[in-house]
Amino acid sequence: MSLTKSTLAPGSVFSPSARLIFKRHRSLILQPVLVALLALGLFIYIRNRKLDKIEAVTINWPFIRKAINDHLILSFTSAIIILVIAVPAGILLTRKRMRKFTPAVLILANIGQAFPAVGVLILGGILFGFGKPIAIFSFAAFGILPILRNTIVGLREIDPFVVESALGMGMTPRQALRRIELPLAVPVILAGVRTTLILTVGVATLGVFVNGGGLGTLIIPGLKLNRQVVLMTGGLLTVIVAFTMDWLARAAEELLRPRGI
Repeated sequence: MSLTKSTLAPGSVFSPSARLIFKRHRSLILQPVLVALLALGLFIYIRNRKLDKIEAVTINWPFIRKAINDHLILSFTSAIIILVIAVPAGILLTRKRMRKFTPAVLILANIGQAFPAVGVLILGGILFGFGKPIAIFSFAAFGILPILRNTIVGLREIDPFVVESALGMGMTPRQALRRIELPLAVPVILAGVRTTLILTVGVATLGVFVNGGGLGTLIIPGLKLNRQVVLMTGGLLTVIVAFTMDWLARAAEELLRPRGI
């Protein structure tokens, strides 16, 4: 017997409310499935390849695990540094006394992102030495713009009458910022966080140029030595990490989004 709308019980998994929830969060639900399929496909691809001695140096679990761990360290640490700098700076630049500096700061942030990431990285390595710290701070300097810009935009888009009403009810400016402005700006700010996470995951592949590790230790040798399996492994692992970070940011966005927005 085929299922029709008349045969669906209100409390069943096929109820209109359940279908609405699935439709709203469809991509959020399906994204982990896509990540799992990519990981399974990569595993099957590697298992069915006969590795030579050069490929076996990098295509082994200890090496891949270290590359992934280094990549996550580079991505997360630089993203945290960006958050610590960009969100407070964005809040400060929306206050009355500091608004006049907003255009100049955004111009500087745009200039920082306009420079090629590898150029910023190599220049930093030459001036300050090589290793993970210089890679992290170079990536942080490169990726600060999305969160800074979205924090400013998110706070500016709030209806000023809402803030004035909060102040009229006896809230201090700091209380209004914490209880009214920031919660309303959360969706826009988190959209910038998602962009920054994907950006840092991508540029973290360049960490290999300053001895910072990461999945670039697979991609660059794969290119130089013309080893397709090494290149494919590094590329697909980068995509898997990027999709996973994007999914985590989207899940956080759904959890932190104020109700009714």
